[in-house]
Amino acid sequence: MGKDIIQLEKKNEKIVIGLMSGTSVDGIDAALVKIKGNGLSTRARLLFFQVYPYPQTVRKKILNIFSPRTGTVDKICHLNFVLGELFAQAALKIILKANLEPWQIDLIGSHGQTIYHIPIPKREGSLYVRSTLQIGEPSVIAERTGITTVADFRTGDMAAGGQGAPLAAYVDYILFRDEKKTRAIQNIGGIGNITLIPAAAKLDDVVAFDTGPGNMIIDAVSQILSQGKRTYDKNGLMAAQGKVNRKLLKELMNHSYLKKIPPKTTGREEFGMQFARQLIKRARALHLKNKDLLTTVTSFTADSIYYAYENFILPQHQLDEIIISGGGSYNPTLLNFLRKRFEPISLFRTEDFGISDKAKEALIFAILANETISANPANVPSATGAKRGVILGKIIINLNH
Repeated sequence: MGKDIIQLEKKNEKIVIGLMSGTSVDGIDAALVKIKGNGLSTRARLLFFQVYPYPQTVRKKILNIFSPRTGTVDKICHLNFVLGELFAQAALKIILKANLEPWQIDLIGSHGQTIYHIPIPKREGSLYVRSTLQIGEPSVIAERTGITTVADFRTGDMAAGGQGAPLAAYVDYILFRDEKKTRAIQNIGGIGNITLIPAAAKLDDVVAFDTGPGNMIIDAVSQILSQGKRTYDKNGLMAAQGKVNRKLLKELMNHSYLKKIPPKTTGREEFGMQFARQLIKRARALHLKNKDLLTTVTSFTADSIYYAYENFILPQHQLDEIIISGGGSYNPTLLNFLRKRFEPISLFRTEDFGISDKAKEALIFAILANETISANPANVPSATGAKRGVILGKIIINLNH
């Protein structure tokens, strides 16, 4: 018989799996984590981490449903359950990798795959409604694994008037707060996002928002230019060979999202494949070489991040450290751009704090699932714009171990 909610809530030490598929759609990140306590006293230790790539046919179908033009309801309905199966398989594989049995796992936290996110309210009659949609059916995950599963973390914050993002702020505060140092945690996944934690900060002092594109445009341009042979610019090697086109960079830096005042969040809707295709058309009109285009879009990611700090962080806060996480931390060309922009502020990677850059996002959803089971609010209203702190996620109870 599996563990019921009361048993889980009372258990001080848990083994939790965090599952995550990001805006880059590389695959399913699976982190197996030992968690002690909850709330601000949480202590988490990563035991195992693995990325399980999507089959290419599935990845193409996921990318296809991001577009309102091609993302029909039958495709979304089908892929919701397909991804539920694949997420369940990822959980079972990492359990096997750890030489454990499913009954030894207390909980799964699954972010799912965001396919559309509308953080700015849209009018519907007398209503103004924000919305978001993640797929990867959690009922399938719970049924296949026999493990209670928490999912749909963003919707609770949106119901409370927030933008449903960024959700990393709460966990960043738990992991990186410091009595003497003001830190910024800069994640560079498909989208870039910052969590600012002032020295000796309380949770309400945390500032977090999406800075703009992370790897998303770099990846899309790499894919289009290589006709699908590459899905990203490995180690930033191609970008390292080119030159920044200042005219195109200036045009990119005029994007309206960059100037929006936080709290704010963005995604593939603004910086996805359609944006990349239009960008390539513009580059062709300017007669840019492929390597110069990749250098320019890599610089755009760095410059858009710096712009966010220059306009919304540094006027109010003196930073001691910036901690980089996510796939962008493995791109030396991008990191070199960032170091030049932020000098003399020290840049670190989460690896320097004993946390895998790649595993961090999956780790976040393991911790958030533990907070849900512990009945703790885990959004940060100062970051998302929500009216109040709320318990995040929906719980699929499985008692059939």
